[in-house]
Order: sequence, then structure tokens, then C-alpha cells
Amino acid sequence: MEYSVGTPPFKIYGVVDTGSHIVWLQCKPCEQCYNQTTPVFNPSKSSSYKNNIPCMSKKCKSFDSHSCSKKKSCLYTITYGDGSISQGDLSEETLTLDSTSNSSFSFPNILIGCGHKNTLSIQGQTSGVVGLGFGPLSLITQLGSSIGGKFSYCLGPESSNSTSKLNFGNAAVVSGHGVVSTPLVKKDSSIFYYLSLEAFSVGNKSVEFVENSNGGVDGNVFIDSGTTLTMLPYDVYNKLESAVVKLVKLKRVNDPHGLLKHCYFVTSDKYDFPIITAHFKNANVKLHPIGTFVPIVDGIMCLAFASTQNTNIGIFGNLAQQNLLVGYDLQQNLVSFKSTDCTKPY
Repeated sequence: MEYSVGTPPFKIYGVVDTGSHIVWLQCKPCEQCYNQTTPVFNPSKSSSYKNNIPCMSKKCKSFDSHSCSKKKSCLYTITYGDGSISQGDLSEETLTLDSTSNSSFSFPNILIGCGHKNTLSIQGQTSGVVGLGFGPLSLITQLGSSIGGKFSYCLGPESSNSTSKLNFGNAAVVSGHGVVSTPLVKKDSSIFYYLSLEAFSVGNKSVEFVENSNGGVDGNVFIDSGTTLTMLPYDVYNKLESAVVKLVKLKRVNDPHGLLKHCYFVTSDKYDFPIITAHFKNANVKLHPIGTFVPIVDGIMCLAFASTQNTNIGIFGNLAQQNLLVGYDLQQNLVSFKSTDCTKPY
């Protein structure tokens, strides 16, 4: 997403991540930075930057992985599941968002991480991560009453160069024909947005989710815009794969990159892969084939699901969310889905 920090505003790009809870960006001076192709933020050139947050303060302690510098100011560290990491100063800065009405909105004193030691698996233009999960330092929490706990996004096809909108507040309400909603399940002190996934269907073949130790499926997956694949417990993944095998009559091949387990040789883009539907509690979400079978190299397409060692919790990743308008309402505790062409105005 595009946003700005500082005074005057300095434009940067951050990875939108509903599975983490801090906004951080690479900052000069860099001790160890990844190769960012856009300019790196220099806090010394911003009149609104403040990095003297005491390490014993409530603000500092609001972030779980904090520590103290030699000058007794607050430092942060965040580590991600793919091994990415950021370390630096917990700071206060003005954050500015442009709007569709051609005006901009500035939010002063937003707590951000000014990262001086960073590694990130997604590089290029990206200056860091914008955490939208639960937690006191999440952008959603810090924007507070101004957005009423509501935001939505629409992830366009990976193959398109189109942009789409990240909506906040009343503009984020997902409405109209075809909307389905499922309850958010809160878990103590967790930053994740948990949902209850009862089953998948592949064509007309149902793949049930195994009940957890409490005898139900409540909160058995979390939805994550920052994870690529949809990750499933081993036994559920195997059943899903078996259902796909029965319906797809193509030659099986190996993923040349060795990442995905279930791939096919295709001679054209026109093959009709079976529709996979995610059956959340109270919400059946038909996934678009572009998000369930993905091209790896010319002539090879793979199932965009993988198994995880965790036997109880899955992840609903971003490929599966393509061409869905996804809305979060943290006051009503609902996540809503609507099939949408994210490349067009919606």
C-alpha cells in the first residue's frame, strides 16, 4: 500500500499484513538494510519525528518484543514466519493517507518502527510492513474511532498490473448482492483474525475440517493477507488433494522450484479446473480458479495449498483471496466476502 510518513510527507510503500501488528519501515542510517529500489526514509529530515520514547513507558511496553537502548529509549524487534526481521527505534511520527476524494488525511503521533536492521523476503519498492492485525500498535488500532474498526481490501489477480483500494471506515462496509459474512473468533492476546472453516468442497466433493480438541471448528484458521498459500493441517490437505486428483485429468508433474506439491502440465490457459469453495461458518465463499491453481512456469500450474505441521490451525492466504472484496468489522466481529473484479472500480 502507498502511504506517507513525516513532515513534509515522504511517500513509501508497505506490505499490507493482517497477520502482524506493527507498522515499520526502513530508516536511515542503515546498519543492515535489504535492497529497496525506492528512496529510504531519513527521519532527520522530518520535523514531526520523535524517537525518544522511554523504554519503561507504557507506549514502549505496549509492544511485546521491546528492549532498551544505551540511551534508555525504546527499541523493537519483530520476526515473521518466513524469517524476515526488523529491528530499530520505536518512534512517533505523522502518518498520511491519500484518499479517493483527492484529499489526504494526516494522523499525528502514530507509533511506528524505524528499522535500521531489516531483512524482508518481498523486496523491490517495499519499504517495510503495515501491520493491520489485532494489537495496540496495529494501524487499525491506532486509527481508532476515526475508522470505527472497519477496513476492507480487494486483491487483484497477480498477473494484472492494476491497483485497487484499501478502504477504511464506512467506505469499507461490504454490501450488495452476494455478500456473505462469518464471525471473527477472538483468542486471548492473539494478533490474528481467526475464522471457523467447516469444510472445503472441490466441485461437489466435500472435504470436512477435523474437529479440534474442543470438539468443534471455532477459530481453526486465521485469514492472512501476508501469507501467500493457504496452509492446511496435514490430514485436511491430503483429503483436498485426493478430491482434486479425482476431478483433474491432466498429467502430473513436479514443481521445478520444489515449493508446491501438486502440479499439472497444461497445454493452454483454457483448462477448466474445478471450483473450490471454502465453507466458513455461515458463509460459503467460492474461490476463483486464479487463486487456487497458479502458474509456476509456462505449461505448469500448481494447487496453491500446502500442508502445515500444526494439526489444529490453518491459514487462509492471499492467493485464495484474489478477486474477493474482503471486509473486516471489528465492532460487529465479522469478516465479509463478496466476489468482485478487483481490477475495476467497486
